Amino acid sequence: MNYLLVFIGGGLGSICRYGIAQLLQGQSFNFPFATLIANVLSCILLGFLVGLSLKNDLSGYSKVMLMTGFCGGFSTFSTFTNETFQLFESGQHFYALVNIGLSLLLCLFCIYLGLKLA
Repeated sequence: MNYLLVFIGGGLGSICRYGIAQLLQGQSFNFPFATLIANVLSCILLGFLVGLSLKNDLSGYSKVMLMTGFCGGFSTFSTFTNETFQLFESGQHFYALVNIGLSLLLCLFCIYLGLKLA
């Protein structure tokens, strides 16, 4: 059941991200505002859902569908940000900074590598 919920939530999140991109298509920005908007909205939503979860106001199925599925489909940046925030909150500042640095550097390198492999 959880796989189905992640699938549904992820699909809806992806549709929302695509919708934002479509709304801004035709605008001549020199900055990826659609991605930034999706990331910011997803982080707000994930933070809200984590808050509800901490108060036990969110069922297990809702967590899976909304937090993992929807927010994951809308923006994996929200998950990365939440995990990094949790590291800072738990006093693991070194690991939080390593997570930020490695994520940025490795992912930039992997984009480069993928382009070269193609």
